[in-house]
Amino acid sequence: MHKEFSETSHRPFPVPRRPWIMTQEWHHLLFSHWRVPVEALREYVPSELEIDQFDGTSWLGLTPFLASRSRVRGLPPIPFLHSFLELNVRVYVSYKGTPGIYFLSLDADSWPVVLGAKTSALLPYKHASMNLNHEEDKIHFKSRRKHPGCRDESFSISYKPKSEFFIPARGTLEFFLYERYCFFTKQGKHLYRGDIHHDRWRICAADFFIHHNTMVSFLPRTYFQENPIVHISKEKQAFAWALKKQV
Repeated sequence: MHKEFSETSHRPFPVPRRPWIMTQEWHHLLFSHWRVPVEALREYVPSELEIDQFDGTSWLGLTPFLASRSRVRGLPPIPFLHSFLELNVRVYVSYKGTPGIYFLSLDADSWPVVLGAKTSALLPYKHASMNLNHEEDKIHFKSRRKHPGCRDESFSISYKPKSEFFIPARGTLEFFLYERYCFFTKQGKHLYRGDIHHDRWRICAADFFIHHNTMVSFLPRTYFQENPIVHISKEKQAFAWALKKQV
């Protein structure tokens, strides 16, 4: 058994009993979060989902990271395809009391990943040009999506740790934002849930500088004028299950 399955008490609901189908590792995870009113997000989130709030507001997250060693259960990683950069735009939601994530968009720098995830996970993946590099303890991440049929959106940020790593405590904003182990997606009239698992989050505060941000361009830019709350996470190995239709 993978060591991640020995740590489950932090989950808001049990690990699925059926076998997981895919795993991958996540590196250099950055979470940047802005307060955005529920009414500004409501039309972009399926009506079946409740938009969760903390401190009287909903939250929108931008999350860049490097994925590696992606593989289907029982198979080795596919050469040249298992590693890619990704940028997620996420909202925190619940369905019938189950907390999860709804993705407004997911960008990746690999066309096979974009096409595969759109088909298998029914998620709104788009292709973008991305770059991640290191400068001593600092990381620089850049993403730009620019091709026909997609909004021209970009995000560029530099970041490094500025505190010790800690485990989010129940009842805190950090626990609200991070300890979620499924996502919801909608195809046609049907809502689906995708379960994931990994060990509990270990995060730290970040020093950061946002060079450019035009993501979520359908929202007023006034929501992004305040400095976001930003955290860095330690590396993760995550496991995913097949989608399950919700009733």
